[in-house]
Amino acid sequence: MIKAYAKVTRNFQVTIPLEIREKLGVKEGDMIVFIFNEESGKVYMTKVVERRLRLRANRKLTPEEIERIIERGLGECMK
Repeated sequence: MIKAYAKVTRNFQVTIPLEIREKLGVKEGDMIVFIFNEESGKVYMTKVVERRLRLRANRKLTPEEIERIIERGLGECMK
C-alpha cells in the first residue's frame, strides 16, 4: 500500500503524487473517477481505463458500476 499526501490549492486542485501517478499509469488528459463512500467517509480515485466507462463518467453511476470501477482500479494498483 502506498500512502502519499497532497495539498489542496486555492482553486481546490490537487496534484496526484508521482508514485501514485506512476502506479496507475496516469498521463496528461487521462480521465480519473472519484468515488465518495458516504458510510466510511472515504474517497477512492482511479484511472478510467475502459472507453465505455470514460463515456459514462459525466453521468451518475450505479452502485454496481462503482464497485466494478473500484475493483479494476485496485487490481491495477496491485500489479
